[in-house]
Formats: sequence, C-alpha cells, structure tokens
Amino acid sequence: MDYISLLNESQRKAVLHIEGPAMIIAGAGSGKTRVLTYRIAHLISQGVDPFNILALTFTNKAAKEMRHRIEKVIGNEAKNIWMGTFHSVFSRILRAEADKIGYPKSFTIYDTDDSKTLIRNIVKEMNLDDKLYKPNLVLGRISSAKNKLISVKQYLSDPVIQADDEAAMRPKIGKIYEQYAKRCFAAGAMDFDDLLFNTNVLFKDHPDALNKYQNIFKYVMVDEYQDTNYSQYLITRKLAAQNRNIVVVGDDAQSIYAFRGADIQNILNFERDYPELEVFKLEQNYRSTKNIVHAANSVIKHNQAQLRKEVFTDNEEGPLIEVIKANSDNEEGKLVATTIFEEKMNNHLSYDDFAILYRTNAQSRAMEEALRRMNIKYKIIGGLSFYQRKEIKDLIAYLRLTVNPNDEQALRRVINYPKRGIGETTESKIFVTADESNHTVWEVVQNASTFLGNRVGTAIENFSILIRDFARIAEHNDAFEVAKHVAKHSGIVDDLYADKTVEGLARYENIQELLNGIKEYVDDPEKEDKSLSAFLQDIALITDADTKADDEGEFVTLMTIHSAKGLEFKNVFIVGMEENLFPSQMMLNSRADLEEERRLFYVAITRAEKKLYLTYATSRYQWGNLRACEKSRFLDEIDSRFVNFKYGDTPGGGVFERVLQRKSSLVAAAPRKQVASSYTAPADFTPSDTSKLAAGMKVEHPKFGFGVVAKMDTQGNSTKAIINFDEVGEKTLLLSFAKLRIHD
Repeated sequence: MDYISLLNESQRKAVLHIEGPAMIIAGAGSGKTRVLTYRIAHLISQGVDPFNILALTFTNKAAKEMRHRIEKVIGNEAKNIWMGTFHSVFSRILRAEADKIGYPKSFTIYDTDDSKTLIRNIVKEMNLDDKLYKPNLVLGRISSAKNKLISVKQYLSDPVIQADDEAAMRPKIGKIYEQYAKRCFAAGAMDFDDLLFNTNVLFKDHPDALNKYQNIFKYVMVDEYQDTNYSQYLITRKLAAQNRNIVVVGDDAQSIYAFRGADIQNILNFERDYPELEVFKLEQNYRSTKNIVHAANSVIKHNQAQLRKEVFTDNEEGPLIEVIKANSDNEEGKLVATTIFEEKMNNHLSYDDFAILYRTNAQSRAMEEALRRMNIKYKIIGGLSFYQRKEIKDLIAYLRLTVNPNDEQALRRVINYPKRGIGETTESKIFVTADESNHTVWEVVQNASTFLGNRVGTAIENFSILIRDFARIAEHNDAFEVAKHVAKHSGIVDDLYADKTVEGLARYENIQELLNGIKEYVDDPEKEDKSLSAFLQDIALITDADTKADDEGEFVTLMTIHSAKGLEFKNVFIVGMEENLFPSQMMLNSRADLEEERRLFYVAITRAEKKLYLTYATSRYQWGNLRACEKSRFLDEIDSRFVNFKYGDTPGGGVFERVLQRKSSLVAAAPRKQVASSYTAPADFTPSDTSKLAAGMKVEHPKFGFGVVAKMDTQGNSTKAIINFDEVGEKTLLLSFAKLRIHD
C-alpha cells in the first residue's frame, strides 16, 4: 500500500521522520490519527521491531482504531505493538513487576465508586464530619496529590499543603489519605491514579525495571500530549531518556482537562526537554467548512499562551454560523428542537447528524424537555454506563473476590448479598477485628468462628468457602465458565429471577448481557489471555469514551463539551452561550482559567462539519431563581464576517430566522414585529379532537382567533395544518401541539 501518496506535504514530513524527538502540532480535523498510523507503519517498514514501539493514547477506542488501521497497512505485525491507554499499558507493566512494589499480580483496580465508598468508611471510622469531608472532595484532593507525585509522607510533611487544608477547615485530609493508601495496599488494590503513581515509584526505586523498559521501548509515541499530567509527563520522559526517540502529537488549543490535572505546559515547554526537537505543524482541516474553521481561528487567537498556527481548509465555504437569542432557557430548548426537526425534514438528514453541546450537565433539562415534546429521540453521553449498574457491580464484585480475596470493597459489597444473615454490625466487627489483631480482613473472614465466635462465625466462614470454591474453578477455566458458575452459585441469578417487576426483569437481563459480553471476550481471537483476571483488568480500564449507547436507531446526541472532544457531527448546537455559564463563573479568576475556557469553546466549534448554531438566553433559572443573563464574551470574539447575528426580518436569513419569520406556534415566544392578535378565548374554550381535521374546516385558536384550514401537510408521524386566521394571517401549526376548536 502506497500510504505516503495519501498524505499532504506536512503529514508526509511527520511520517518520514524516524530518529530523534519530534512534536506534531495537529490542528482540529487535520488527520492526526492518519499521521500516527502511517508513522508507525513506516517505522516497521524501515525495519523497526513492533515490540520496540510504544504508542500511548487516552482512550481504548482510539488505540483500537489505530491498531486496526495499522493492521490494514502492515498486517498481523500490528498486534505486536505496545499500544493502549496510559492506564492499560502501565497496569500491564505493574502486573508483571508487582512483586517489586509489594502488590499481588492479581491486584484489583478500584473505580471511582469503590474509592468514594472506602473514603466514606474511613471518614466514618475517624468520627469526622461527613458534610465537611465529602468523598468527592477528599478523593479529588488525593487524586490531585497523586497526579503531582506527592506521596502520603510528603503530603503530611509539607507545610503549604497542611496550611491549605487548615484554611479549608479540613485539616484531616492528610490522615484520610494515609488511611486510604494503607487500606488500598492491604486490599491489594490500586485506583486509577495509582496505576501511574506506582509506575513512577517502580521506575524510581528499581532502576533495573526502568532500564528493562527503556530497552524495550526504543520508539515512544504519545497522542493528545496536551492532556498529559505531571505523572504521565515524567513516565514518558524517563522511558525516552535512553534513546530519545519520542514523538508527541497534540494541539495546545484543545487542552481542556486542567481540572483533571492536565498541564498545558507539558506541550508548550516540550522543546525545553529536547533542544534538538523537530516540529511539524498539521494545519489543514479536513472536517469543517471554511466559515467554521475561520471562526474557530478568530476565537483562539485571543489566547496568549499558545503555539502559533493558522488552521485552513480547502472545504466549501458553508453557511454562516447562526447566533440566536432566546428569552429563556425553555425557549432556547424549543428553538433548538424545532430547528433540528425542520433541518432533518427539509434536508433528508438523520437525527444522528445532530449534537447539542453544553458547558454543564444541568443544561440538558431544557433541551430534553423540548426534544421530548417534539417526539425527537435523543441519547445523553456520560449517563450511567452499563458497568455502573448495581446488579453488574454486584456480580463483578464476586468475580473480583474470586481473583483477589483481599479486595475490601468487593467484600463489603457482597458479603451479605444475597442475604446470608451477616448484618452491618457483624460486618463492622470483621474490619475492626482485622485492624486490631493486625490480620488481613480475609484472614478474619476465613477464621470467623475463632475471631468472632460461633454464633456469627459460621455464616461468614461459609461465605469464605464459597469464594475459595470460585477461586479453585478460576484456576482451570476461562473467564466465561467462571462467571457463569459464580452468577449461578452466588445466588445473584436466583435473587434477580425471583423479582418479577419490570425493573427486576431488566436487572436479570443485564446479568445475561454481562455474561454475553464475557463470552465475546473469551471468543475474541485477539485476546490471548482468556482468564478471569485478564477480563477484569480489561473492563476496569474502560472509559466513558469507550462505551457505546445501549439503544439502536436514530438519536440526537446530547453531551458536555468535555465529553465531545475527539468527536464530530454534521450539525452542532452549542447552547448556553452566556457570561458566568460559558465562560464558567468558576473560570474567571485568572487569565490561565479564562484561556482554558476559550480552548473549550474552540473544541466545541471544531466539532461541527457543516453547520454550527450558537444559542443563548436572556433569562435562566438558577437555584430556583429567575436570573437575567448576558451573552458570552466569546460571541463577540468571533469575527463578524463568519456569523449571522440578526433574526426576524433579514431577507433570506438562516434557519433560526426562517423559524422565527414563520411565526410558528411551535415557538412559545413569537419574534418582534409580528402582527399582534387582539383575540381573547372564551372561558369555556375546549380543544377538539383534530385527528379528522381537513382543508376547508373553520377552527378557533385560543390566541389567534378564528380561521379556515387552507391545507394539511403530513410528513412521517407529524401532521401540520396551514391555517388562514382572520386577524394574524397564515399560520402553520403542528397538530400534536396546537389547541384548536372545530366549528361546524
């Protein structure tokens, strides 16, 4: 395959570069995945062993797509590349080297819920105020420390950190961190941050391990480098120190994850670490129209901290960006829903072609209500994922205990589910006894009669026998056979099957779906390790960006802008373009924060391929109060040549203008300069059944008065009536919303 001929000049130079450090600055829609793919293929074609290539991404989805593309070019050798997310690659290394840092090879990976539950328990055991020491807040503080490679010892001895906690009236966070780390270690568990923190510990304390992987990874590539935190930066720098063949790909203009610890300075100062660096700029956008690309450029140029580039495109000019002002957030929702409906009908589009992006999850309410009223199906990205459902987490907890009986959070979750007579008091005694006797929790469980007495000990020991039986089966069977056995003999399947409610049936079906998923995993020829331990590691590393929607069919996509990064849609609505909402009020304290918000807006703009709509409301409910809103400063930063701010009476205007000009009753508040109706409906006004409405019938509307139906228009499931009213002239009404009384 002559892949070189498929590249533009800038892409070609980046792909042909082999030796030494390089930075590829990839503008939005510039084909960076193609460049990464072909660069790896080119390395292998030049004799580089795939086993010596490390390619790090931020989602499993990105890694899978890249590997698939490379396979098309070079064949099965692509399977030998070390490719995956930071967390998946380094968890693989940690499992191989676990004994060096005191962990079992089958260590558990705690998800956020596990971590929060553990912190909640620690706060309770320390008799601290759970309103001050909320799990979210404490976990965020611990996570931030780990991302900066601050150990428990350093945290407790740092006077600045301690002063910060004192000022926040939470002086015990360091002690909670200490207990949290101790309990995770005792449980043979790592959270997501530990996977990177402990990799740094491994490389720092065991130079032989670092040297081993420096010799393996002769070529290091990092995607989305602008999203790396200090911990990730240090790992990649150490791995590349010997050969200095490191290539990073990213776009400082799309650095939007500072709240997760991402440090934009990693990409801005990359040249400081590698003075011999070669820089390649991918500036041609293949995704969006000229108007969208130019608008994005005009916004991001207001940032001071950036690597300068000028993104361009040879795509069509495209329509101007529509900016619309609504009187309220509810009206904003109606305008968006109406426009989506009309665009779909008029241009033969699919609902999958539309996305609504917002700054905060709370903004989805008005959009959801408006879409539901118009019977427009939608899906929200970032909702409850399959693996977060209770029944799934219950079975997974049994499976986790099967491979790691020291897993404290899994034990707590299922020791009395299904019920086996082990109450909360007894459960607490297990953990207190383990702590006081200096034994592990699992040792206490296995010998409960000795530690706690025969009355409660028998039930607990029977539970331990069950788990040991599961572990025995896991030694000789693949993940599916073990999971099927555990689901049946743990009692979960029987418990759910006995619940004949709709919800109970759904939970039972979800367990079946999990087993189906495990069977798919085992049957996948690309999965060399079919063990339960390997499967659990695989699902523990699934991110939101890797999950598919459960439903099938056409849907408008709703999501936060942060969730939309890396995606693209033909038509994009960015809603809530108001001061203190976007930019967020919390991001107005410094230039660095404001520039992060502007990069977020840049990311949102560049998700659109064909059409972009920006909406804002002049009033919005916040915390139960109606507040006046001011349009976002970002709207004024877009070059006026690329936007259409006007509506109402501009000839040949955009979609929003046409919606308003038609004075449709689908929109609650009509545009200005509309002919007002003086009609007042009588007190006994009652709408008629309009299913038999036909042209020529006389009707009465509570707002527009009397009129005659001129025409009926049916498209799909929607029926419109075009009516000539005596006072206000012609109106087009959607019958599913219109209130009409038919007169003989």
